[in-house]
Amino acid sequence: MQLLLKNDISQVALLPDFIDQVCDSYSIDPTLNFQLNLVLEEAVVNVIDYAYPEGGEHTFSLDVDKTADMLIFTLKDDGLPFNPLEQAPEVDITLDAEDRAIGGLGIFLVQQMMDDVEYQRTPEGENVLVMKKKA
Repeated sequence: MQLLLKNDISQVALLPDFIDQVCDSYSIDPTLNFQLNLVLEEAVVNVIDYAYPEGGEHTFSLDVDKTADMLIFTLKDDGLPFNPLEQAPEVDITLDAEDRAIGGLGIFLVQQMMDDVEYQRTPEGENVLVMKKKA
């Protein structure tokens, strides 16, 4: 399954229906739905907010595959190179919210809620974020 998105924040509204379709198609436990919505929204918003600072209309994709026991979400964009696993600011969750630095919490949530997260920059100039969840 695939969802094509534009770098416009209004596109985030497409995610809940898409995730519902994924859960229905792959017979995924509905209790995962909330987690998947949160994680994928964080990842998609990061692309929309940061991948294309020069503006202009761009399209990026969210692909979903399922193996015997794993859901695999692949987010691809042709924006600026950015490895969120290495370049996002570290989050100190021991601090109160008002004392924390801005940024980094989204990728922290992605890493905490998914079973495996990988990043690569392709020779074709794409950022590829692969997020896996046991299902």
